[in-house]
Amino acid sequence: MKLTARHRAHLTVVRIAATCASALVTTTLVAQSVFPTGTTRYDPKKAFNSFVLFTSDTAARVIDMNGNLVHEWKNAADLTTLIDPALAGGKRGHVLVTLTMAAEPGTDLTPGATGQAAQTIGELDWNGNVVWTFGEKAPNKLARQHHDWARLPNGNTLVLSTLVHPIVGFKLPQLRDDVIYEVNHAGEIVWTWIAGDHLNELGFTADELTLVRNTPDPDYLHLNSMKPLGPNHWFAQGDQRFQPDNIIISSRNASIIAIVDRTTGTIVWTLGPSHSSEPPASRRVPRPVDRTSGQHDPHIIPEGLPGAGNLLVFDNEGPSGYPTLPLSVTGGSRVLEIDPVKKEIVWQYSGEDSGGPGWSFRSTHISNARRLPNGNTFIDEGQKGRLFQVTPDGEIVWEYVNAYPRRGKDPRTGRATANYQLYRGQPIPYDWVPAGTPRSETSVTSPENGQFRVP
Repeated sequence: MKLTARHRAHLTVVRIAATCASALVTTTLVAQSVFPTGTTRYDPKKAFNSFVLFTSDTAARVIDMNGNLVHEWKNAADLTTLIDPALAGGKRGHVLVTLTMAAEPGTDLTPGATGQAAQTIGELDWNGNVVWTFGEKAPNKLARQHHDWARLPNGNTLVLSTLVHPIVGFKLPQLRDDVIYEVNHAGEIVWTWIAGDHLNELGFTADELTLVRNTPDPDYLHLNSMKPLGPNHWFAQGDQRFQPDNIIISSRNASIIAIVDRTTGTIVWTLGPSHSSEPPASRRVPRPVDRTSGQHDPHIIPEGLPGAGNLLVFDNEGPSGYPTLPLSVTGGSRVLEIDPVKKEIVWQYSGEDSGGPGWSFRSTHISNARRLPNGNTFIDEGQKGRLFQVTPDGEIVWEYVNAYPRRGKDPRTGRATANYQLYRGQPIPYDWVPAGTPRSETSVTSPENGQFRVP
């Protein structure tokens, strides 16, 4: 379908207005108002059995495969990330969370912004004790962390944050730029990388760069992911772009995935921003990457897992790009596994792979995917609050629907609202939690939907 100028303008407005924060809006699964929550299907023999970590309703929760609540941290905000015990002195069950929020100067620049920012972030142990913080020594005593963070092998922590400042050549006088800090154990910044310093390295053509600089959206890149690459066979084979300490980032608004060299700060690898102008249709693999649009959570599959060294990314197929990429009316989202050297799609998942139409799997914002040790892929269809596992051929062998919605009231009507969305879900191994933590692995057979009735 060819988009008119009016359609393109509308999509641009949607992109500008959308944020990845948990907005207090009503979210339903597809269109129904009544639906089951908790574990809705589960084959213990085909699934990879683990705990699952996610944050909803301002609490971080660990569930087992049957959806039973195993543990929770009450003092968490919209994102919680586990810390590998090897990076926490061997201690199990440590997480990174947002501890306090505060008013943020400059949030009025962005339509839809809440006016709040992370003031202090920290590390909690299994019992909820604070063992590390960052914020007091941050600029203006505001961590301003958003979307991502990561503990490093040296004990420091990478923090993706916001920097409000002018950038030469932009139409807007102030931008909400993205900045990466490396923070030591004392909460001090020891390394800084600012996205706006590297625009000319991101692969924009001259015409695309003109659109970027003239954007009405101060959140012009909107980085939504930031991770160290980790050990990989590309670097072992001599490709310096994939040095394990290098950082992979994702720009939702620009449809760019990029790798930052930790030594020089330069961009050494990119996927995007120039992609096919046609919505993706082919399911043949391998094939050259057609595009990603509004993508989330790109990362190199860790060593020891099937597909190690390849890039795994949740391709939302949401509004994105300079200019905005046209979207398929009946399309959905995809999970892509990409050879980062050949830039070829070697595996993908879409709704069709589970026997449904493309739009049956769709989340135009948030969401993520992770490879599992048995070859399955864990997927967070974040917009719907649906977590599930698929086999390599697309069979769904575990599925869970968020049972902890964020509840509120519509300020206009006063009616109750419920938001089931999950920004990011994370499978966690059994040995990540303290020994003896109970769990259940009981098979769940889903009813036939055509025969399922509410009494």
